[in-house]
Amino acid sequence: MTAIESATQALLHARRTQQPTSAAAVPLPDAEAAYAVQRAVASALGWFGAAFPAYWKSGGPSRTATTTHAPLPPPGVWASPADARAWPFHFRGIEAEVALRLGREVGPELAGRLDLAAATALVDAMCVSIEIVDSRWLEAREAPPLAKLADLQSHGALVLGAWAPFDPLAPPDWAAQRCALTIGGGASQAFRGTHAMADPAFVLPAWLRHATRGGRTVPAGTVVTTGTWCGLPLAAAGDRVRVEFPGIGHAEVQL
Repeated sequence: MTAIESATQALLHARRTQQPTSAAAVPLPDAEAAYAVQRAVASALGWFGAAFPAYWKSGGPSRTATTTHAPLPPPGVWASPADARAWPFHFRGIEAEVALRLGREVGPELAGRLDLAAATALVDAMCVSIEIVDSRWLEAREAPPLAKLADLQSHGALVLGAWAPFDPLAPPDWAAQRCALTIGGGASQAFRGTHAMADPAFVLPAWLRHATRGGRTVPAGTVVTTGTWCGLPLAAAGDRVRVEFPGIGHAEVQL
């Protein structure tokens, strides 16, 4: 059995039994292998069928780091306010994010020549999003980076707030953008200009080049969430999580 097959079977077993498994037992050689595992798990579980994935996550720790990507299973993408009390989580990391929506389709030729300005011009709407980070690996947050990538970048679920218009010629002042996060009965946590890449749209060129590999076209209306503004604080079962980006909107989820 190849490394890709072993990792795929391990993740499928973890998802079907809702029991984490060891990433150390199924090492992957490179990012291409991790992306192959993503595709194999999605195919086995029938997440997308013949359709192009409508929701994605993309991000990285800095502008100089490699940006990584994952298509998100539709059953775990919810409109705010969301009720996640019945959803199986092993842990509940919280990422306060801004999601972007494409206003037109993007094929490989266009994706191949995008810079940040041209990619930003493709966006027609934005919304506040809450990603609940989880893992199918026993090592959870300490799993190897390639194992996390194979496991949809440790994706658990995504909550989307109401859509707001996005003007590419006058986007938000991201350096000044404020974000407020409340978890359970804890005090509100405040953030300002804390996106790792300084601009959520920075992920778009790399994401679109990845998503159009193999000649695929990304449809208009496809959504990508773009990375955390708050680090990764942990929530607990029973907590209600609220994220607000003033001027953009808010989102809530009951865990």
